[in-house]
Amino acid sequence: MDITPLIPADRQVIDGYGEGQFCIRSEWRAGPVIVFPDRTIPWDVTDFADLTVESFAAVRDAEPKVEILLLGSGPKMQLLPSVLRRDLRAAGIVVDVMDTGAACRTYNVLLAEGRRVAAALLPV
Repeated sequence: MDITPLIPADRQVIDGYGEGQFCIRSEWRAGPVIVFPDRTIPWDVTDFADLTVESFAAVRDAEPKVEILLLGSGPKMQLLPSVLRRDLRAAGIVVDVMDTGAACRTYNVLLAEGRRVAAALLPV
């Protein structure tokens, strides 16, 4: 019995990740990215410590609205400053921070469930 979830072919599935890059729908992309169910865009950030509310403008402005944002913080989980978390919530963004590998895996699970998810990913 095959229990692999069916994900529509047009969805942005994260196939893998490695040093400084991500494989999304069989295409390798270098550097940070934001992955939405229908598109992947480069993310113009360099370091977790430099994140601001404006770093997430693409997520804030996304249509349809993102239900949950998974923030891949790189090779290890980092804590989002409470002020930034509060400001993101005020901007309508619910964020869950985890290491990048966990964010990639969780994104695919939520995508398979049909959730309106996005993943903002810093490379490992």
